[in-house]
Amino acid sequence: MKLYSYWRSSASWRVRIALHYKGLPFEYVPIHLVREGGAQHNEAYRSQNPMRQVPLLVLDDGRTLAQSVAILEYLEETHPTPPLLPQDPYLRGKVRQIVEIVNSGIQPLQNLAVTQKLRELGVDADAWTREWIGRGLDALEQEVARSAGRYAVGDAPTFADVLIVPQMYSSRRFGVDVSKYPHLLRIEEACMELTAFQKAHPSAQPDAEG
Repeated sequence: MKLYSYWRSSASWRVRIALHYKGLPFEYVPIHLVREGGAQHNEAYRSQNPMRQVPLLVLDDGRTLAQSVAILEYLEETHPTPPLLPQDPYLRGKVRQIVEIVNSGIQPLQNLAVTQKLRELGVDADAWTREWIGRGLDALEQEVARSAGRYAVGDAPTFADVLIVPQMYSSRRFGVDVSKYPHLLRIEEACMELTAFQKAHPSAQPDAEG
């Protein structure tokens, strides 16, 4: 498999965690989202992923999958061990609820393309981003307070943790004070003790920048 990724992309980071956690080998193909206008806009890449985003997973047979949550679901269905979803249907639903708080409620509003457009329109993109990240983290903190064990939902890592850890990193990068989210901080710390999360960290990627 090939993973088209950018070191600091939180969506790409999610997929890297899952691939490492499940022990699946992959070739890392860097796509720089900023340099020279962004490699995601090149015709060669656009022909594979018309949304011009990362990540993009290319399977061994050449078929492609984009959008991080769709890729996570595919990996879980095709390589269910070790699992990243609980067996209990309610808990699976709770994991997906937490996933969507990040994936739908925060990520689109901090996306590079969105913040670039806001700046073009004269909007304070930094204030905008911090507002929506803060609202999302407030909700996440309350939700995981009800569902957490060692991790966000119970005592094993799930998709919820796979999304929370990159979001915490992004939140700091955008200047959000995360000190008021003790449950999220504790979950992040527990996850970062795992080799898969360490290998997926932006600083460990071949295209990492200082």
